[in-house]
Amino acid sequence: MEWFKAVYHLESTPADIEPRARALAIEQSIEMPPSAVRQAEILQDILARVEEIEPAEPGYFRVVLQMAVATTAFDTSGLLNMLFGNCSLQEDVELIDIELPPNLLEAFSGPRYGIAGLRHLLNAYDRPLTCTALKPQGLSPEQLSDLAYTFALGGLDIVKDDHGITNQVYSPFHRRVPAIQRAIQRANLETGGHTLYAPMLAGSPRVLRENLRVARDEGIRVVLVAPMLIGLPVFEELMGGSGMAVLAHPAFAGNRIAPPLFFGKLFRLLGADAVIYPNHGGRFSYSRDTCMSLAQAARAPWGHVLPALPVPAGGMTVERVDEMVGFYGPDTMLLIGGNLLAAGDGVLERTRAFVRRVAASVV
Repeated sequence: MEWFKAVYHLESTPADIEPRARALAIEQSIEMPPSAVRQAEILQDILARVEEIEPAEPGYFRVVLQMAVATTAFDTSGLLNMLFGNCSLQEDVELIDIELPPNLLEAFSGPRYGIAGLRHLLNAYDRPLTCTALKPQGLSPEQLSDLAYTFALGGLDIVKDDHGITNQVYSPFHRRVPAIQRAIQRANLETGGHTLYAPMLAGSPRVLRENLRVARDEGIRVVLVAPMLIGLPVFEELMGGSGMAVLAHPAFAGNRIAPPLFFGKLFRLLGADAVIYPNHGGRFSYSRDTCMSLAQAARAPWGHVLPALPVPAGGMTVERVDEMVGFYGPDTMLLIGGNLLAAGDGVLERTRAFVRRVAASVV
């Protein structure tokens, strides 16, 4: 029997941590008292094992469980259920890391493009990539396409929908996507640029399939998806057959899974070519250490799984470009939205200043 490892933070006292860790192992595997199991092979091959317990910060312990690979059914739902199924309901538990043996890792294809593939799509090989979001909610397809045209004239690599713009009556997907795609193509013809549009895919499986068809018909090469809004198994299956690069958004992903694992490894494992996350010093509260660990997890060698591009975002400004590039390095996509739009009539020049600053940030 092969095993994979799951690493947790458990809140506990020193006196209680061993029985608490054993209880976690039982809950995440057989979900019943071992004494009630009559089959010896289940206790031997299926019951999770506590491999290690060590102190973490005060009041917490790092607990490593070994779990049977066979219990995952080698699919997304099975793996996630074994990692953080029932215990996600227990407030004293945080999932912080995983280690997968080769046969389980190979059940997941990971990114289709990865960092090198995204760079090839965008013809941008020696610098960080640039991205912005079309905002605010409520704009018509015509208004959004005008804004996208301006951003593309400014030389950005990717212009994406804001994740909240999906299929609203004032900007339905089947009207919005062709209008924006053609506006960006027009700008590319004028500038010789390679800007790509990433529309937001959301909705039921039926809607997702139809919208994906619309995107393909328009020549879309990159899509924006919030994996947690559509469901991780749907995300993996839909994106695996899309042929498009995938920019993963963290909406609805706030939970007790450590961000470096959730965004840097799990989103990547299930097919994200680039992962958006809240950068330190912005509108959210991730620390510098968390952000660096997340970026490292997204880019680190991991068997056959291609590296994903980290996309720090959330209230970033053009003035922080040098700092962010110095912190993350060139294999990064910088996402700045509201700070460009705040320029009003000066959006085009502000966009160009962003692009110039990124180009100059790598010596």
